Amino acid sequence: MAFTVAIDGPAAAGKGTIARAVAAHFGFAHLDTGLLYRAVGQRVLAGEDAVAAARDLRAKDLEHPDLRGAEAAQAASRVAAIPEVRAALLDFQHAFARRLGGAVLDGRDIGTVICPNADAKLYVTASDETRAWRRHKELTESGRDLSLEQVLADLRERDARDSARATAPLKPAESAVLLDTSEMTIEQAVGQAIALIEARKSP
Repeated sequence: MAFTVAIDGPAAAGKGTIARAVAAHFGFAHLDTGLLYRAVGQRVLAGEDAVAAARDLRAKDLEHPDLRGAEAAQAASRVAAIPEVRAALLDFQHAFARRLGGAVLDGRDIGTVICPNADAKLYVTASDETRAWRRHKELTESGRDLSLEQVLADLRERDARDSARATAPLKPAESAVLLDTSEMTIEQAVGQAIALIEARKSP
């Protein structure tokens, strides 16, 4: 039986961590849709055309070692604003969402565009400062040398671009439950997400 969970939100709010934990808890498959755009962005950074890269995206592209870096994140945000890129990646996401056994998709337009009829929708957010601190910690631990101020500026720039784009802007779906993780531990955030989804699964 198919059961689709849509988890949206800005960068470093915790949606990826929550999505992975929710998928593991319920035995659902998980797709980080942001990786699709990061992979396209990475190919653009290597000199390819964005639309051509999206249409030719391969599974191995999702394993590129630099996809979690700040440069790939900014490139992903730029290519995600191109309607033809989004259209090229739609079929893959739709097919994943409908798979039997359940699916969790996280991104920026899952509940609004990709899976508007998802069985459960969450919008995970946190304050700008909290998100910048989390992302800075993640990047410095992976060896990147960036100031907290630069990370905060990058996050705000990306938020503005993602929220203002004409196609599938970043915003909560009308029926999404807001989950603010600013003051939560990972365990608390995951626990709340699981409880919210359990409520949707109950008859």
